Amino acid sequence: MARPRSEDKRNAIMAAAARVIVTHGLSASTAMIAQEAGVANGSLFTYFETKADLFNQLYLELKAGVASAALEGLPAGTDLREQAFHIWLHWTNWAVSNPEKRRALTQLVVSDDISPATRAAGHQTMARIAEVLERIRANGPMRSAPMDFVAAIMHALAEATMDYMAHDPTNSKKHCKVGFEALWRVIA
Repeated sequence: MARPRSEDKRNAIMAAAARVIVTHGLSASTAMIAQEAGVANGSLFTYFETKADLFNQLYLELKAGVASAALEGLPAGTDLREQAFHIWLHWTNWAVSNPEKRRALTQLVVSDDISPATRAAGHQTMARIAEVLERIRANGPMRSAPMDFVAAIMHALAEATMDYMAHDPTNSKKHCKVGFEALWRVIA
């Protein structure tokens, strides 16, 4: 039987950390994360210097996953509404398809363990999304509002939409569309 490669173990630890964060919160021990990953507690520190390092790397991985999903196949050259809906649809579908990752990221976003440098890198992964949002906002009713405020409104509407999509999968597409229409009316 082949031994797991280093990258496989690292990925297993990251996935385990996301699951443990969801079930036990950010105060869960590294021993709990290692056990969930099927590695010795000391092995965890082969891949991550500290628990905070693990959380920072997981934060970046999850942010990159969201951005990648939202931007995949983004139709260039189309109008802003179509681009915005594409991002919204893919973002909300990622969240509904990855509930553990979504919940883990929600906790990591408010964690004091996430460094300013990591937060900045996470924002950078979302730069193309922010660019589209900024172009929409530029001529809309929120043009003079701070971009962070507009992004927070978008995030709050997305979270509500994702919750409804997850709890009522039969009407998931309808909830997605209604959430987007609400967003569009606010920022465009």
